[in-house]
Amino acid sequence: MKNDRQSQLLQIISEENIETQEQLLDRLMARGIKSTQATISRDIKELHLIKEPVGQGRYRYAVSVHKAKLNFADRLRTIFRESILHVDNAQNLVVIKTMPGLASAAAAAIDSMEITYLVGSLAGDDTVLLIMRDLESAADFCIEVKDMLR
Repeated sequence: MKNDRQSQLLQIISEENIETQEQLLDRLMARGIKSTQATISRDIKELHLIKEPVGQGRYRYAVSVHKAKLNFADRLRTIFRESILHVDNAQNLVVIKTMPGLASAAAAAIDSMEITYLVGSLAGDDTVLLIMRDLESAADFCIEVKDMLR
């Protein structure tokens, strides 16, 4: 239901200029989808919709150009929260322990983030080895991961 509603929202904003959440609600109702303003507001946030100018002081909902990067960040956080058991560093290396079978997913998510100070990654079944450019980068990354896990 949520996926269908959000797909319809994306289709609606691609087909016409929608300025308000009320207009979105009306268009969804016309397509047989009942919703509330609060739900639409959450969908807008989850879909990373923004308001862009269309001229003459008017705006419309559109998908953020940064959506792909934001989605990767969301996926990374989800993978970390669901699968990572422990993270530690030694020198410029970071070792991430995951639940069995999830290390390659965690490594793929990290690789997709295009972290500038990450030299490379290697994943086994339940362990990811990250090679960072320097000691400080490795320590900072560990702190970030530990913060995500809280």
